[in-house]
Amino acid sequence: MFCSFCSFPPASRRGFLALTAAGVAAGLLASPADSLAASAGAPTSLTADQALAKLIAGNDKYVKAPDVCANNLLKQRVEVAKHQAPWATIVSCADSRVAPELLFGGAGVGELFVTRNAGNMVDTATMGSIEYGSAVLGVPLIVVLGHERCGAVAAAVDMVQKQAKFPGSIGPMVSAIVPAVQAVTGKSGDMVENAVRESANRTAQQIASSSPLIADLIKKGKVKVVAARYDLDDGKVEFFA
Repeated sequence: MFCSFCSFPPASRRGFLALTAAGVAAGLLASPADSLAASAGAPTSLTADQALAKLIAGNDKYVKAPDVCANNLLKQRVEVAKHQAPWATIVSCADSRVAPELLFGGAGVGELFVTRNAGNMVDTATMGSIEYGSAVLGVPLIVVLGHERCGAVAAAVDMVQKQAKFPGSIGPMVSAIVPAVQAVTGKSGDMVENAVRESANRTAQQIASSSPLIADLIKKGKVKVVAARYDLDDGKVEFFA
């Protein structure tokens, strides 16, 4: 049985993590009490390395023994109703086959802070969500999760190779992936696969470098950002060094 509720003991809690930038912290703390209701309480006690190890162990369970046990969802829901303390943020593709809570071993309600969009890219809303997760909720680990045969990446490859055009907001969304495709153009191997990896790495670097909040937390050793790739065929998640 691979779900975390069955396999992992409840994490211990520690004192509330101080917000990183003094000005931002002051602004947040000056906000109405209900704006911080989700963060009122102790964050996870896990370090980034411990959170990463937990994700790896969960994925191993998913790959080797993917039998879903009966999560006590009522108990979990009650426990996290007034306070959340997730221990990993997952920036994932919206692809219906890439469900973070499942492929990381059946993580329960309140464990993962997940943001999803086609191509696992970071726009203003996604970056704000990531910052909220780490600066307010105390999430120590941020994972950018690309995946095998990503449709958004394949569309970006078509933009570069075939000058393909897409309707509505799909075009601008796919255009954001084009720089990653251009970076791997001419390299050996499958173009889409190379671009999936390049894009995940670029997005992880973007999160770590373009957000002053996240950069400060990284500098203080409180947050780690990593890129990864999920294999649709065998269910394995590969974390990039």
